[in-house]
Amino acid sequence: MTKNIAVIRGDGIGPEIVAEALKVLDKVGEIFGHTFNYTDVDMGGCAIDKYGDPLPESELQKCLKSDSVLLGAVGGEKWNNVPGDKRPEKGLLRLRAGMGVYSNNRPAKIWKQLSDASPLRKEIVEKGIDFIIVRELIGGIYFGEHKTVDDTATDVLSYSESEIERIGRIGFETARKRNKKLCSVEKSNVLDSSRLWKKVMHRLAEEYTDVELSDMLVDNCAMQIVKNPAQFDVIVTENMFGDILSDEASMITGSIGMIPSSSLGATSCGLYEPIHGSAPDIAGKNIANPIGTILSAAMMLRYSFDMGKEADAIENAVSAFLDADLRTADIMSEGKTQVGCSECGEFIAKNLKRE
Repeated sequence: MTKNIAVIRGDGIGPEIVAEALKVLDKVGEIFGHTFNYTDVDMGGCAIDKYGDPLPESELQKCLKSDSVLLGAVGGEKWNNVPGDKRPEKGLLRLRAGMGVYSNNRPAKIWKQLSDASPLRKEIVEKGIDFIIVRELIGGIYFGEHKTVDDTATDVLSYSESEIERIGRIGFETARKRNKKLCSVEKSNVLDSSRLWKKVMHRLAEEYTDVELSDMLVDNCAMQIVKNPAQFDVIVTENMFGDILSDEASMITGSIGMIPSSSLGATSCGLYEPIHGSAPDIAGKNIANPIGTILSAAMMLRYSFDMGKEADAIENAVSAFLDADLRTADIMSEGKTQVGCSECGEFIAKNLKRE
């Protein structure tokens, strides 16, 4: 199978971590008989330096013509003083809008080898933490009307049935590729928008009879994530709730350097990136952790290309890296061996196996 991937190396540590992800993808192609073609795309600070624009239309078109997009990281202090509409982050917003991605999927997984890094009690962590939060990305209160009149400020939270249905389908489809359990999170005891959310989710459940649907109020969900995260498989929720819950979930895993994410829309063409920033202070020092980017590539294989076995192979190789007591600087602990960014990628690539 041949897939065309738009590659945004970006700024700071972006080029380093993306290079290791591509190294792993090339090995996957070799082992499983696939061909991955890469097209470099300039976005962020590097595009500002080159074009005076964080995402020129010509670069966006490269992404739209691809099968999916792999992004390292963008931004940095160097571009803090550019006009607001030219900041590196504006390129990312333009990319999301251009691609029509309305679903942000962020896993919360603790690797057993890093269990001591979690702030949760040992007995909670030992039950396992491995779930995904599917967050609606371009609707809700963040995109509603905002106004301030005299001493009163108003922000409008609005969702249509069609907006809820499309994110709901992403939730159900994601659950189908995992353990077939979906928890719909809302605030239906207070909000009309949440009551509509709940109604649409239950209507969709009649189509996805193989997926077990449950409902949970957002305040209870926030408590359950720290009390018993093992109960969750896939959580689907609206924009603001998802923003808060996904940040909470990332903290219980112990390291943001290990966490990938994806943004999806109506097509299989998705945007895949680690959740961390560009970390310009460590750029070029070969000490960045590429695992979040490597696992983002694995998510691309699983959710955009339907290459589940290939994604498993990458995740198993990451586990082998941790089993070998090797660590990058951000996850280093006593008794382990620190390795650089490139050495981490090389180990994972060399330990890919076809089960």
